[in-house]
Amino acid sequence: MPEGKDAWRRRDWQRTDPNRFAMDRPLGARVHRQRDTRHMPGVGAVRRRHVIYVGGYDPRGAQAYHQMFERSCDRFGKAWFDQAWFDEVWPVSLALHPLDIDSEDLAHWSLRMQSANWQVATRYDFLRLERHIRADMGGSLAAQILRALGWIIDDLATGTQWRIFRASWRFGIHLLSIQLLLLIWLALAAATGLAAWRIAVASLAQPMEFGVAAAMLAAPAALLALRPLANRWFVGQITNCWVTLRRFGRGRPTWLDQAIETGARHLVAVAQANNADELVVVGHSTGSVIATAIVARALALDPDLGRREPRLVLLTLGSVMPAVALHPAATRMRDIIRRLASEPPLAWIECQSRKDVMNFDGFDPVEGTGVHVEDRRNPLIWPVRFKDMVSPDYYRQLRWNFFRMHFQYIMAGDRPTAHDYILLVGGPMALADWARHHEDLAVIRDGGAHGATPCGDAGASGRP
Repeated sequence: MPEGKDAWRRRDWQRTDPNRFAMDRPLGARVHRQRDTRHMPGVGAVRRRHVIYVGGYDPRGAQAYHQMFERSCDRFGKAWFDQAWFDEVWPVSLALHPLDIDSEDLAHWSLRMQSANWQVATRYDFLRLERHIRADMGGSLAAQILRALGWIIDDLATGTQWRIFRASWRFGIHLLSIQLLLLIWLALAAATGLAAWRIAVASLAQPMEFGVAAAMLAAPAALLALRPLANRWFVGQITNCWVTLRRFGRGRPTWLDQAIETGARHLVAVAQANNADELVVVGHSTGSVIATAIVARALALDPDLGRREPRLVLLTLGSVMPAVALHPAATRMRDIIRRLASEPPLAWIECQSRKDVMNFDGFDPVEGTGVHVEDRRNPLIWPVRFKDMVSPDYYRQLRWNFFRMHFQYIMAGDRPTAHDYILLVGGPMALADWARHHEDLAVIRDGGAHGATPCGDAGASGRP
């Protein structure tokens, strides 16, 4: 089959050759024989899904995320074909479309999954934030450091740091470690400047002016020399991210406003086109803040959004949103949470994992941030166990790689589980119902045919 802009990307895979794997292959699913699936709660079926993905504060862009998605498709296929996991096996085909860059704001690709009982076509839109993030990270280093120091001081002075630790000590340690790395970086640069001054004045008996000049040259040089190490530990990336998020939470102008308006208008246009059964806005990490704001803004633009087809779902994965909302001045963020928590047609699913230090595991993003809603509908909290998604050897590699673990939400595992990202965005189950009734993977085989039900109040608060 030809490959190109408009061609489905396929690779043939033969069961007799274990060294080859591809996008099209037989998959399987576990059938729990002790359970009579004819009487299990109904799971609504989806045939067409439209996803709008909002990533975190990551300068890599659409090409890197499409490659990540492709690798996950490969891993998904290998994991779900392994007969050791299943009592029954049935064929499923998986086809991934190449990346298309639509504009400076949007890109997209498509995914098609098909089995004997179902077929799902997924359009996957990628909101492009990379040019804004690169501009943030490419500015004056001195200005970036001053803004980062302002963020640290403000969080301490307002008590936000203490509130974050009370909400999630793991997230608090993660944030504190980045702040300490920044201060150590600056301290080493300052120590280098002081050493240059002492050598010039004390050891070489040079005038004081010469020592000051030597210090002013040595300190910035050390700062720049250590910058690659700081970048390796994501110091600049994360501090720039939090400077922007703090401004956004307060309602001050940032580049996020443009991205939110673009995403909201695109969301409304997609909903009005009505070419899907389910419309899913996915926000990962920092993208959870932007995704929630997009949905809230779209509801302001079109109050009927979600009250007609397609069904509207907000899926937040590894969210850092509570850390934004816990600042006492973050009224804008809390207003967004309040709006979405009480929105009847919206199904908001919040996925959290204890092994991810960059999210708020077991934390209620509504009540926990001081937002009180009388007629509360959202979110549904879905605990995710990464340990179940990957093999023990693979898990041992991941458990101390915190940034890689944080990305497991949007990647396939090497074991078949209900929370597999490819399954979430490409499978035949309505996400709002699947988050509640994912106990039996046999539903995948039947495409939600066990008495399919509408989503209804599937977004109501609680754990599945």
